[in-house]
Amino acid sequence: MVAGVVVLGAIMSILDITVVSVALETFQNDFDATSAEVAWTMTGYTLALASVIPLTGWAADRFGTKRLYLIAVTLFTAGSVLCATAGDLNTLVLYRVLQGLGGGMLMPLGMTILTRAAGPHRVGRVMAVLGIPMLLGPIFGPILGGLLIDKASWHWIFLINLPLGILAFVYAQIVLPKDNVEPSETFDWLGMILLSPGLAAFLYGVSSIPEAGTMWDREVLIPAGIGAVLIIAFVPWALNRRNIHPLVELRLFQNVQMTIAVVAMALFAIAFFGASLLFPLYFQQVRDETALGAGLLLAPQGIGAMITMPIAGFMADKRGPGKVVMVGITLVTIGMAMFTQLDDDTSYAYILGSLFVMGLGMGSTMMPIMSSALATLTDHNIARGSTLMNITQQVAASIGTALFSVILTNEIKGSRDAGMYVFLRSKLSQASGEKATQLKAQLDAIAPDALPDLASAFATVFIVGTVLVGCVLIPSFFLPRKPPEKPVDPTAMVGH
Repeated sequence: MVAGVVVLGAIMSILDITVVSVALETFQNDFDATSAEVAWTMTGYTLALASVIPLTGWAADRFGTKRLYLIAVTLFTAGSVLCATAGDLNTLVLYRVLQGLGGGMLMPLGMTILTRAAGPHRVGRVMAVLGIPMLLGPIFGPILGGLLIDKASWHWIFLINLPLGILAFVYAQIVLPKDNVEPSETFDWLGMILLSPGLAAFLYGVSSIPEAGTMWDREVLIPAGIGAVLIIAFVPWALNRRNIHPLVELRLFQNVQMTIAVVAMALFAIAFFGASLLFPLYFQQVRDETALGAGLLLAPQGIGAMITMPIAGFMADKRGPGKVVMVGITLVTIGMAMFTQLDDDTSYAYILGSLFVMGLGMGSTMMPIMSSALATLTDHNIARGSTLMNITQQVAASIGTALFSVILTNEIKGSRDAGMYVFLRSKLSQASGEKATQLKAQLDAIAPDALPDLASAFATVFIVGTVLVGCVLIPSFFLPRKPPEKPVDPTAMVGH
């Protein structure tokens, strides 16, 4: 019952990111804006999400998880409805920030609620339930977004959150246990001043890399540099013995299993979220599929994940997550390696089979890694641990998306025909009438030379993805290979 509440919140938060990605071209046409301007509808949400995650651990202890969860659902739902009423791009971005403030709390809070309710010996199974929207959101989000935009309008990608939000609020009010809040911890004001703006500035710089084309551009270096300095300054403050309740509990890294899980999660998120960007782009740019068609072709990945996820959760509880994650990473690596052989007419049977193998591996990977970390924590530290894992995932996902985007862009630029083909496709999406006919004729003329080079660019980027996923095997080897034991409290060692 509790897992159902958490999954509803996770579905809203994660689906919203991927559903909106399909609408960017529609925003360009409706608001007469450039691609860089409409990208702020994604960036604004992500920055708000990243900024509020560090506050979640403290707020959960201060106000109680149920009360905070209801606040987060309300914020997210209100932001969604406001987004649907936006009359211009600036207003839409502002409302997306409000939506992100609620959405940023839903995942770490959900992990905290589930872990406390399940206990260490069942955490693998319940985390597998939470993993369903995390893995399936990037796959089915584009399908839902494409359907809503094609059959109704872009407003409905936000309005659909209203009934979901009301259902989640009522469901949480009934099912979640009443909060038993202990005396409040002092709030780490200096930590908030350093970490929240630091994360926002760093992720803004990183997310600007694809548009700039290089990490050495001023638009990237200045915000990312300022953010990095603030984050680095937070570290000694968080570890200071006088700071009893830091905003993010870095002393959790004294727990070896937590540290190994964070490293494994970071590497996996870079590869997984980076590759998630490539699959629909390949289908659309090389195989000329629609956004909806590309989303449907990704379904085998979701099916594979759904098959292995409950089995992996059960096995992680019974045998420990180590062996489960090793098998999962091996499958993901094999599936990713198959994509290094892509060309412009690779059979769909081969591609869909590769996606299915990757899905089988993904269902055995992300959530067992998270559960291996949280199962070792005491009740008091669960909120702080889930906050730390979510920050890691958010930063790593942004780095992965930027890294893969830049590599792909540079590979495409290396081929004159491929670069021209992508440029003409972007122009065609905004053209109409005779202009569109002329552009289509140009595209058809250069396609025989451009498409093999374009497919080769994607295949090269998948080599990087394969190497990154393979590297996850190293920390995974050190994950526990037996059922969770009694949690330890690494922060209790401070001062001894």
